[in-house]
Amino acid sequence: MSSLSRELVFLILQLEQESGFFFNMKYFEDEVHNGNWDDVEKYLSGFTKVDDNRYSMKIFFEIRKQKYLEALDKHDRAKAVEILVKDLKVFSTFNEELFKEITQLLTLENFRENEQLSKYGDTKSARSIMLVELKKLIEANPLFRDKLQFPNLKNSRLRTLINQSLNWQHQLCKNPRPNPDIKTLFVDHTCGQPNGARAPSPANNPLLGSLPKAGVFPPLGAHGPFQPTPAPVPTPLAGWMSNPPTVTHPAVSGGAIGLGSPSIPAAALKHPRTPPTNPSVDYPSGDSDHLSKRTRPIGISDEINLPVNVLPVSFTGHSHSHSHSQAFSTPEDLPKTVTRTLNQGSSPMSMDFHPVQQTLLLVGTNVGDIGLWEVGSRERLVLRNFKVWDLGACSMPLQAALVKDPGVSVNRVIWSPDGSLFGVAYSRHIVQIYSYHGGDEVRQHLEIDAHVGGVNDIAFSHPNKQLCVITCGDDKTIKVWDATNGAKQYIFEGHEAPVYSVCPHHKENIQFIFSTALDGKIKAWLYDNLGSRVDYEAPGRWCTTMAYSADGT
Repeated sequence: MSSLSRELVFLILQLEQESGFFFNMKYFEDEVHNGNWDDVEKYLSGFTKVDDNRYSMKIFFEIRKQKYLEALDKHDRAKAVEILVKDLKVFSTFNEELFKEITQLLTLENFRENEQLSKYGDTKSARSIMLVELKKLIEANPLFRDKLQFPNLKNSRLRTLINQSLNWQHQLCKNPRPNPDIKTLFVDHTCGQPNGARAPSPANNPLLGSLPKAGVFPPLGAHGPFQPTPAPVPTPLAGWMSNPPTVTHPAVSGGAIGLGSPSIPAAALKHPRTPPTNPSVDYPSGDSDHLSKRTRPIGISDEINLPVNVLPVSFTGHSHSHSHSQAFSTPEDLPKTVTRTLNQGSSPMSMDFHPVQQTLLLVGTNVGDIGLWEVGSRERLVLRNFKVWDLGACSMPLQAALVKDPGVSVNRVIWSPDGSLFGVAYSRHIVQIYSYHGGDEVRQHLEIDAHVGGVNDIAFSHPNKQLCVITCGDDKTIKVWDATNGAKQYIFEGHEAPVYSVCPHHKENIQFIFSTALDGKIKAWLYDNLGSRVDYEAPGRWCTTMAYSADGT
């Protein structure tokens, strides 16, 4: 950067902020460390607003809280009151009690008398602690996805572009300057004639299409020679993604805003996928934070690698969608060549092919995103970020859980048998059902507050010739819902651990559901309220995903 002129840096910073394509974390860190709060918020505003999501709200709150505390620490009451009214009052609608508590700090001689702020150190250390939390919130915020990694560029690429631009700007000048200044890039440029006349602006000149190739300009002062290079042949955007960066999303406490110092959360992986050594192991209760059973180890690529040979081949009956892939007789028959690499942007947790349009792939990720891909063309047709459709209709436990920590993962995505609907089971209480109308047209259909804790699996079935949605969850229950209006039809209780998987099936005219729990118990249920008909243990006594083969045998 030191070799670039000051004016050029201004151009880069303006482009960076106005485009919203790349968030410069180093610049952001420097501004926070220096306490340039107006610049910090101005820079953030190019990427997110206070009310975009809970991550954004917490980011702005922590910044404004720090600004407020620093004013109090300097005994600048007038400034503190201004910050309280202008910057912090917006959060009173979200947490009125917290706003009252913040206001009461004005009455203290030293705000450290407040128990939650008793460990507040000096300004420098407080900014550093806050910055750690801000970085985690930014990395977890869906609005910053794909904006934190700078693309790989050839050395001196900017110099080449600047030289080409200077050449272009001066091309139509009758008497071009021998050593054009970089500042001429700030505006559309024309070189003055000796007699005061001006050459036509290249932007408005009808002869622009017949310009000769730009020549080589002399060195630009202290910046050395900018030798023009042949313009590269345009490549498809996919070519930029041949080696997409690995993006991990650490668990972040993006929840309740508060007075205390930001806390750095513990690792999210609570339940490794190996059998417990202790047979009397305790399982989390239904209201526990059980959102990480499917969490990937840090470092796993956020890509979906699809060998084309495992595209769905045939479908018979209404078997669970986990079985919709071609079966192979020997290991030698398995495909080994990756033919499609789709960059979803966050770690895929669940995938399902459309039962009719067999190159449509539905994907759910560890940050709650839903993607719909046309695998043949590599085109992403739909991208939906997680959002509760009607928070007011949700249960208080769900509202409290989202306030405590807004991080939500997709546990399962699945198409209905005819592909007109698809369901999404989330790590927090709810199931969302979308209707699919072809192409990129996806509409909200049903939102169900289904379980206390995570919803671990979802399936569709046709008991009594009526389409139903089946869910299971951390609260150790299985529930059946009307797929048209979301009415609850059955609740099956009897498992002693969180239910991990459901597998509906039918034999002749008998409709039933298999379920597996984290303690390795497998149960079978009919569509009635008479309890489980089968109760046995899976091999290894551990959680298992059940599936029938496509032909039901």
